[in-house]
Amino acid sequence: MDNQFKEVFGAAIAAVGTIISAVGSTPSLPLPENKKDAYNLWGNVLQASGNALEADGQEGPSLEKTGNELQAVGNVTVIAGLVQVSDEINNARLVNTGNWIQALGGLVSLADEVSDGSAPGQAEAIIGNLLQAIGNSMQAISGIYELKKSGDQPMSESIYYEQMGVYGSWIQAVGSVLSLLGQIKEEQQ
Repeated sequence: MDNQFKEVFGAAIAAVGTIISAVGSTPSLPLPENKKDAYNLWGNVLQASGNALEADGQEGPSLEKTGNELQAVGNVTVIAGLVQVSDEINNARLVNTGNWIQALGGLVSLADEVSDGSAPGQAEAIIGNLLQAIGNSMQAISGIYELKKSGDQPMSESIYYEQMGVYGSWIQAVGSVLSLLGQIKEEQQ
């Protein structure tokens, strides 16, 4: 598989994964609870695979390669939190840590795109990576609240942070699709 194809194929797999994960994270969708968990798990598996393929398609060391590797590590950490048979608190901590690592990976990739000059697809890649970092950060902040909340928290505050996580999932998905479009434009040159 040539490197350009790996990068585009990896970006496509990651984009599909973020959408699947966002569907699983959306409580208002009429899916059974166990299906939502499966969507979230398999979405992260696809994201990890796609980000790893993108990193493998990069030639030599670069911030973009490092950013994709960090995103893949973040997804694997989220997966560990979703499948680990530990207590709920440790599982949630793993998911939060994975979201923060993904956000860092998006920012590292963003730094590479900003320093890339005026390459085709650069605007989409910059906006896409920024949105992914914002979305992952929103998910992590929502998760931190979930860890800290107690039964005496106002219902409106609880709903606010839950919605923040849902919006973060969809913002990340939009960013991933934009990054895919940027990657396609970059490889067509």
